[in-house]
Amino acid sequence: MTDGQQATDPTATSRSTDIEPLSVDDAADLTARIVENVERVIVGQHDAIEDILVVALARGHLLLEDVPGVGKTMLARAIAASVDCSFKRVQFTPDLLPADVTGVNVFDQRSQEFEFQPGPVFANVVLADEINRAPPKTQAALLEAMEERQVTVDGDTRALPDPFVVIATQNDVEAGQTYELPMAEVDRFNKKLRLGYPDEAAETELLGRVTGDHPIESLEPVADTEVLRRARRTVAEVDVREPVRNYVARLAAHTREHAELGVSPRGAIAVIQAAQARAVLDGRSFVTPDDVQGELQSVWAHRVRPGDRTSTGADVVEAARSATPVE
Repeated sequence: MTDGQQATDPTATSRSTDIEPLSVDDAADLTARIVENVERVIVGQHDAIEDILVVALARGHLLLEDVPGVGKTMLARAIAASVDCSFKRVQFTPDLLPADVTGVNVFDQRSQEFEFQPGPVFANVVLADEINRAPPKTQAALLEAMEERQVTVDGDTRALPDPFVVIATQNDVEAGQTYELPMAEVDRFNKKLRLGYPDEAAETELLGRVTGDHPIESLEPVADTEVLRRARRTVAEVDVREPVRNYVARLAAHTREHAELGVSPRGAIAVIQAAQARAVLDGRSFVTPDDVQGELQSVWAHRVRPGDRTSTGADVVEAARSATPVE
């Protein structure tokens, strides 16, 4: 599908259902190969790499928040390099405009017509680097793209590539020089992760690897977009029985009853999708309550606003997990 093809194309709505899924074993093997490949560049972040793959397989987006220099951008680059797909990086700054992200219509003097110049959002993997350095108006340029996989410019709607994944990084140490992300955007990120500093052994290994040429420069892809689409279809077909769905609904209801802002229906869907992806990573074709519990914090904590200043979203989510029985 070209950048200029409109989302109203009837083939756009059916393309995902026409894809032949991988077997669960093949999809699990694919994720293992990608993790191994990324670990040639990123040291000591096995769980975070798996979390990113869960997001990609669940058709979601990821927010990485941490201090500068811990490898957020490099991790996103390594994931994209491991899959033979298009990759664009947008450096969010205070003077960045929405059109710098989505694209703009430019008048062509020769043809006497306006021609659409696609922005960096037209890629399979988009790295929104330091997204909270741009004002809310520019951040909002991603809202339609993240939710509906399309961009509307001057009344024309254009479909984004499939797959489409946003990996946004957020600087959390210079509060006076950044903007807070609106909840409407935060809620569109399936997961929010912190990498943290590596331990001594991992940092020693890292320093050895970057002596000379950086390993990211020689990283070769181990998959392509077609096989990733097939793996995503595999995840979408993972069985989620009614008791598990009811368990998620009761967990979400608990957060709404015990917080100023609880988990939205979008958040409930996100944890189900993440649990489906986690099941595939573990080689299963069905979701268990353990899959749901393992995904709760990274999928829900950033969506919850507690009613007092002494607790956090993570506290509310943990209280919901502790108080909600598995039936």
